[in-house]
Amino acid sequence: MFGISWAEFIVILLVAIMVIPTRYWPDVARALARVVKFIRSIIWKITDASEKIKEQIEMEEPINDIINTTTKDVLDTISVRKPVKKRKGKK
Repeated sequence: MFGISWAEFIVILLVAIMVIPTRYWPDVARALARVVKFIRSIIWKITDASEKIKEQIEMEEPINDIINTTTKDVLDTISVRKPVKKRKGKK
């Protein structure tokens, strides 16, 4: 969790309990709840955006395949050399 171990988190929590007066604990709890709610909403928004991007990419893959095959077919027909007919004529 954010690069700290559980032992470090407990030490920080114990120091906060000792430093913050008891009359402010409800306010601190409300503030922490707002922070957690805000972080969760951001995570949900990021998840939704990434899902939409993933769906858009999946929709574009067949189009890219069609473009690639069509381009390859056109280039193949252009690059195919037609056999040159030898003319019978004067030498």
